[in-house]
Amino acid sequence: MTDMGVNPAGKGFNLAVNLGGLKMKNPVTTASGTFGFGPEYAPYIDLNRLGAITVKGTTLEPRRGNPTPRIAETPAGMLNCIGLQNPGVSHFIEKDLPYLREYDVPVIVNIAGSSLEEYEKLAGRLSQAAGVSALEVNISCPNVKQGGMVFGTSCAMASDVIKAVRRSTGLPVIAKLSPNVTDIVEIAKGVADAGADAIALINTLLGMKIDIQSRKPVLGNIMGGLSGPAIRPVAVRMVWQAARAVKLPILGMGGIMTADDALEFILAGATAVAIGTANFVNPGATMDILEGIGQYMKKYHVRDINDLVGAAWK
Repeated sequence: MTDMGVNPAGKGFNLAVNLGGLKMKNPVTTASGTFGFGPEYAPYIDLNRLGAITVKGTTLEPRRGNPTPRIAETPAGMLNCIGLQNPGVSHFIEKDLPYLREYDVPVIVNIAGSSLEEYEKLAGRLSQAAGVSALEVNISCPNVKQGGMVFGTSCAMASDVIKAVRRSTGLPVIAKLSPNVTDIVEIAKGVADAGADAIALINTLLGMKIDIQSRKPVLGNIMGGLSGPAIRPVAVRMVWQAARAVKLPILGMGGIMTADDALEFILAGATAVAIGTANFVNPGATMDILEGIGQYMKKYHVRDINDLVGAAWK
């Protein structure tokens, strides 16, 4: 990995993007749950070079997460059922956010709740915290008050969550959508109408693995989220569909391992990209991908990264 500065494309090239009001110096951020709260990767990369840092999912109260085992490797990917283990929003604001404020990089906080009230309270708390730049709303968590249904698979429920968050914050609201739906366009339109400023696509696909020796599920939670290269074609397809259906900018994610993968998402309609599972394989993946995007722009004389957004269908 070579160090080519903040703008790897060089002088005269623009990598800056605007993700629904969130100004990023380049289109590369991290996927929630794969980058901790920032300090974990500081020994490996210059955090200041990221377009934004998306931190681990945060809930109103601390969560212990699901029983172990929580991770299982699969062909071209991995399953996880961490269960949103985190120290809670108060700890994040008091202990983690001061560290992040030392860097010149926007902070996106991924929030999750089990009721509309929790989402609303979380958004309100974080809106008052110095250093939070945007909220990524995870609407793939169980709605306990509705019998265990999932917010992200119902257009009406997804819209209600975004409306609740929108009422409580003036920060950019990024709706992170579940791919475990029949029609991603319907959900995308619903959250757009509800007041989202951007859409994040995609969250993990539901999957499971069975140990043929013990004849039992490998994961302690039985099922988990599938991520990695295996889901990339699905993610690109959903970004393509959503980008053509709504006017909101899209944060594309799902199996991005290289700059070529990231560019595929951008050409499909993503304004920015989030790097997730690749961080586990290569802690410097975000920097390699950023540099690769810059090299592509120089090679093809693309002066502005925004000219590539949706270029495959424009």
